[in-house]
Amino acid sequence: MTYSGGDYDVIVVGAGHAGSEAALASARLGLKTLLLTINLDSVAMMPCNPSIGGTGKGHLVREIDALGGEMGKNIDETMIQCKMLNTAKGPAVHSSRAQADKKAYQFRMKQVIENQENLLLKQQEATDILVENGKITGVMVNTGAVYTCKAAVICSGTYLKGRIFIGDVQYDSGPNGLFPAMYLSASLEKNGIQLQRFKTGTPARVDAKTLDYSKMIIQEGDEHIVPFSFETEKIEIEQVPCYLTYTNKETHQIINDNLERSPLYTGDVVGIGPRYCPSIETKVMRFHDKERHQIFMEPEGLKTNEIYVQGMSSCLPEDVQIALYRTVPGMEKVEFMRSAYAIEYDCIHPTRLKASLESKEISGLFFAGQINGTSGYEEAGAQGVIAGINAAQYSRGEQPVIIDRSEGYIGVLIDDIITKGIDEPYRMMTSRSEYRLLLRQDNADLRLTPIGHRVGLISDERYERFLKKKAAIKNEIERLEQIQVKASQENNVILKELGSSEIRHSVSLGELIRRPEIKYLQTAAFDPQRPLLHWSVVEQVEVQIKYEGYIKKQLLQVAQFKKLENKKIPKAIDFKAIGGLRIEAVEKLQEIKPTSIGQASRISGVSPADISVLLIALEQRRRSNQTEKEEGENE
Repeated sequence: MTYSGGDYDVIVVGAGHAGSEAALASARLGLKTLLLTINLDSVAMMPCNPSIGGTGKGHLVREIDALGGEMGKNIDETMIQCKMLNTAKGPAVHSSRAQADKKAYQFRMKQVIENQENLLLKQQEATDILVENGKITGVMVNTGAVYTCKAAVICSGTYLKGRIFIGDVQYDSGPNGLFPAMYLSASLEKNGIQLQRFKTGTPARVDAKTLDYSKMIIQEGDEHIVPFSFETEKIEIEQVPCYLTYTNKETHQIINDNLERSPLYTGDVVGIGPRYCPSIETKVMRFHDKERHQIFMEPEGLKTNEIYVQGMSSCLPEDVQIALYRTVPGMEKVEFMRSAYAIEYDCIHPTRLKASLESKEISGLFFAGQINGTSGYEEAGAQGVIAGINAAQYSRGEQPVIIDRSEGYIGVLIDDIITKGIDEPYRMMTSRSEYRLLLRQDNADLRLTPIGHRVGLISDERYERFLKKKAAIKNEIERLEQIQVKASQENNVILKELGSSEIRHSVSLGELIRRPEIKYLQTAAFDPQRPLLHWSVVEQVEVQIKYEGYIKKQLLQVAQFKKLENKKIPKAIDFKAIGGLRIEAVEKLQEIKPTSIGQASRISGVSPADISVLLIALEQRRRSNQTEKEEGENE
């Protein structure tokens, strides 16, 4: 028996990192929102690594925050250690990474959700999506309740037909021993959503009491913590250290001796795993010439002894896992609290999504997170905030918010998965962006806060603060370009002390800061009237001055990119009718149905020659339409 559970504007299925952001975005935009989760204890759960951020991923978190999302604030409140990665390189690849107190992270996000106006959180399993005339109309749950809606967002993570593998032990399960979602897959397929099978894995959690840290290398956090949220003024915490150790020949030998017991090599696991986060057995096989691999001990929180063994993901039998872990220095007497495992799950083909993350098959149905074939909390949260915004926009009959590749890593992520497709779980990296000098994590607010404010997720008060910061950056750059530093003996002595060459004539202070060896803060002696500025303003001033030439070059590239993005492809075009296109190109164009020449040019299997043919066909179509219009007017 079914019964009416109520009517909502937006229903979000799944309350992980994607679902949490989607539901909060929708509710904060004033839409009556229902958030369904298979278990209330799984809200914002971190079933894998106890961290937020990392190379490329830190960029995503700051972009989520700039749009008005919650992830950045949540990790700022619950971190136990933080480090800025890649500081030896340029600012484009600087990325924050924070260790989280897992439970504190969950509990705070759950509390935010529970207290959000317009949002109701329920523990129920979605079993069916209800579709009429190609549009989503509601969601049915396991208790028989039917909730009607204008839009829905599916954020099912790794729960769809989840299956755990530990050696020859296999069973249906979601992550962390929670129930899987065994029914929704069939409903999606029944409604024309094609599914594929992916896999991910996680290492063992071990008891800190059984580790010997004296045999490991301590890894401290940064003295100055850069917050993830642009609204967090500063973070002052007593940081918890992590520890580094290494595998060795004995570790690798145990793995080689037991490969036939790994489901990855017996054929039991059919799902495709992430290439950039392989299991320890895959690393040993793939990099057989390496004598050791890094292993990090990462605390899971302040009130638990559980340690996450970063770098030793595995699905070998438990007895083999224990044996190989005990070969690692400092882990000779280690005891497991949770075994490592692999998990298989259903996900969709993301090429069947629009750039808004709405399904091409079912109007009003959006997808976000690992169901789209991505991996990682940050990738999920980024998709979640966009899907939540656009579900709200759809419900209100308004245009979707689209972030393109030149505006953010969120745009790169979404464009990659919907245009290029995926054959393995997608992970964000800075190398995926062709405009990474423009898309730095430090300027995410300058790029995306105006969009967040226009949509309604950024308050007027926060936007005013943002505008003041933007003005302060502009004014300080202009001031520095006007201040002249004379070629005096005194000034040249200072420059020599800074490891820089002398000047023979007056130069602007901006010109001095452009020198790689000179920092903004080191030029105070040349600038007695310097205003007191916030560190984030100083950061922007220095980066924008030092990299001005490169930034201008990339802005020209973006202008060219925009030209191709603005050459729209009509929805009704029949690619099969265009002579000169290769068969492979026709198949890919028909499948993905790109909305612009720019998107078409990024489709795997579509060559530059195909793009030239397509441009000619569009121009001929434009001229034909113009001729028909003129003839009609003459009549």
